[in-house]
Amino acid sequence: MTDKNLAPVYNPVEVEDRLYQHWLEHNYFRAPGDPEKETFTIVIPPPNVTGSLHMGHALDNTIQDILIRRKRMQGFDTLWLPGTDHAGIATQIKVEEHLADEGLTRYDLGREKFVERVWAWKDEYHDRILGQLYKLGVSCDWSRERFTMDEGSSRAVRQEFVSLYKKGLIYRGHYIINWCPRCHTALSDIEVEHEDTEGSLTYIRYPLAEGDGQVVVATTRPETMLGDTAVAVHPQDSRYQHLVGKHLLLPLMKRKIPIIADDYVDPEFGSGAVKITPAHDPNDFAMAGRHQLPSIVVIADDGTMTTEAGTYAGLDRYVAREQVVADLEKAGVLLQVEDHTHAVGHCQRCHTVIEPLLSKQWFVSMKPLAVPAIAAVKNGDIHFVPERFTKVYLSWVENIRDWCISRQIWWGHRIPAWYCECGETIVALEDPQSCPHCGEETLTQDEDVLDTWFSSALWPFSTLGWPDQTADLAHYYPTDVLVTGYDIIYFWVARMILMGLEFKQEIPFHTVYIHGLVRDAQGRKMSKSLGNGIDPLEIIEHYGADTLRFTLITGQGPGNDQRFRQESVENSRNFANKIWNASRFVLMNLEDFTAADVDLSQLTDADRWILHRYNEAVREVNRLMEAYELGEAARTLYEFLWSDFCDWYIELAKIPLFAAESEEEKKTVRSVLTYVLDRTLRLLHPFMPFITEEIWQKLPHTGETIVLASYPEYDVTLECSEAHARMNTVMDVTRTIRFLRSEIQLPPGRKAQAIFNVGSEQSATALFEGTAILQRLAGLEKVDIVSQLLDQPKQALTAVVGDIEVYLPLAGLVDLEQEIKRLEKEAKKLESELARSSGKLKNQGFLAKAPENVIAEERAKAEDYQARLDKVRARISSLR
Repeated sequence: MTDKNLAPVYNPVEVEDRLYQHWLEHNYFRAPGDPEKETFTIVIPPPNVTGSLHMGHALDNTIQDILIRRKRMQGFDTLWLPGTDHAGIATQIKVEEHLADEGLTRYDLGREKFVERVWAWKDEYHDRILGQLYKLGVSCDWSRERFTMDEGSSRAVRQEFVSLYKKGLIYRGHYIINWCPRCHTALSDIEVEHEDTEGSLTYIRYPLAEGDGQVVVATTRPETMLGDTAVAVHPQDSRYQHLVGKHLLLPLMKRKIPIIADDYVDPEFGSGAVKITPAHDPNDFAMAGRHQLPSIVVIADDGTMTTEAGTYAGLDRYVAREQVVADLEKAGVLLQVEDHTHAVGHCQRCHTVIEPLLSKQWFVSMKPLAVPAIAAVKNGDIHFVPERFTKVYLSWVENIRDWCISRQIWWGHRIPAWYCECGETIVALEDPQSCPHCGEETLTQDEDVLDTWFSSALWPFSTLGWPDQTADLAHYYPTDVLVTGYDIIYFWVARMILMGLEFKQEIPFHTVYIHGLVRDAQGRKMSKSLGNGIDPLEIIEHYGADTLRFTLITGQGPGNDQRFRQESVENSRNFANKIWNASRFVLMNLEDFTAADVDLSQLTDADRWILHRYNEAVREVNRLMEAYELGEAARTLYEFLWSDFCDWYIELAKIPLFAAESEEEKKTVRSVLTYVLDRTLRLLHPFMPFITEEIWQKLPHTGETIVLASYPEYDVTLECSEAHARMNTVMDVTRTIRFLRSEIQLPPGRKAQAIFNVGSEQSATALFEGTAILQRLAGLEKVDIVSQLLDQPKQALTAVVGDIEVYLPLAGLVDLEQEIKRLEKEAKKLESELARSSGKLKNQGFLAKAPENVIAEERAKAEDYQARLDKVRARISSLR
């Protein structure tokens, strides 16, 4: 082989697309379904078909690809199942925004035509997302790709709904739900984000309907008072016990409402009396049920006031709020309005303030489903990485509330419930042709669709064919690892565990790997509003996918957020170039060498040292990957390749390659170079798949592709601690001499003499065996190794390495007088800097006014100047 096999400069643009197509054409990622092999399965967290992938997706998929590529190379029957999510509300909002640009609404198109438009959107963005995943290099089995609204998923969702309904775990009823006036749909509790908001607390006098007196209530939402049907007090509150059972006159509405007693009321909060608005507050709704109070809806689905709100009908809820407060003041019943900060719920999708509304919706009864899901985590069947997220999961599941699953939108799985005029509700797997109760053939299907997460909860097994008992389901379920961010533990992870145990009586995965967010260099969350988002495709275009992947994985630790910095990208790019250039050197020196020529029988200490270091790296990388410390595993590989292999062994290899007396010596070093580079590329392949494949194909090797090459395992026969110790001694001495040379600014080409006074036979052997290395890498012409130095050399630089005294005689190397003058000049400069800095630190004005960090920096400078000055003075003394 010649250097023509690798281009002088690595160009990822030329390499990556070509290699990915090659992998696809040869089906290297396709799961074989081999019953004789142990399986390893990951289902991709399906990205939403709402737009482009962001940096969080890039991290998430890089982690999965690293795990799956390694297991594939270890001989597992690996399946990484890809797919996309229909993302009901999010996708519908996007399409409606595009319709608005055309001056249209979904109602202008009608349900059927609107859904057709959404399918067209889905097709466009699905293709875009797949293209981005290809660019990242993910090794999914694309032959098994799924979509949460494909035919198989639709059957699974209907099976899920019907089964839960028949068990009494799905029900329909009037309850307070979270309503988004912008999205015009109900939301589950975890789709509501609560934010501390500056608002007002309005105190209102409610006069007694009979006789004199009043009760003061306080509210953050005065417009809802129009729907009050009671005022509640605590039964043990002596201030109000005499009023329980009496009535108040609701201000502005002139409606009589009772005073009731309920243990829910906190007598210490506010006045101890609370207004009860059953149709617009979940706690009030529960209280109304206990006291048989009516519910009056005064806020409509669109956020305007209803006819029940009287003269305020038709007003926006916030306009009505201002008007109600003004009218209360006119009526003389407004006591006061004070500033008040409180948590306000917002729609997770569009950020509109949600409205608690009384509405008829479909719900899943969650507590029965939660029992086995709690046990599965507590008994260790499922574990979270890192462990601290176990508490997060259990905290939610142990306090789980019923799940509102109906959504008032058109894009999604339509609820499989039909209504007959006789009052019958039919829930069925197949569309019913008539009412089983009365025989009526005209039935009306429920208009609502199911929450997106209702279908996503089935993802680990619906994608494998459930409810059918397919070969894939039997072979690949349960899956192994779920990789996801901590922000959807409630939305998705918990619900998959619940549904997996309910429908498969098995856990859906044994490990949940939680990663953090990718933030900008300042630690801020990437967002459109801040304009700080970074498109992963732009990084890939400029630096290559391997650089992006390595940057992301080395920057993260399980569960922790990371900052995405440009300098980190450039470091990863430099690492790729380092590997490329080192590989070019190896290939240029292999000539006609083949994989069959590799012979590790005649090794030097340098050869044994690199094999030992490689073997240690193998053991450490595998240990870290099994512990899901992928970032640390990548950093271990970085250190080995950059320092041990490139900076040291390649330089060591040049000695026999360029000056060996026999072909056997050259063959040995070529064998070691080939062996270590081949296997290190395999170690690195899951992290940087493209550059490793490109280089590996040029190296002597067996097999079609590095994708299917065996992953290295620790090999006890490569251990050689004695050679490793000897080489470490030689390397430490080499570094020391290089440092001493730099102290006197000795040019690299100027050869020197070194005297080593050794304190042990081991050190003597190490230096004797490493003489050629010291001569080449430390720039030495003559090496003297002695065990008892009678007279220390005069005018020599000295250092100590372990039990070795190192002397570098200066006679003939430098003009001693000139060197002393140079050092004296440097000392004067340092004395001046030290005096300036010390004077500054003695200045009380500076100490009083300067920030702490500035003072700390100045102190650090002074300490540095002093240390350098001491060093220069010591060098002058030794030269004299």
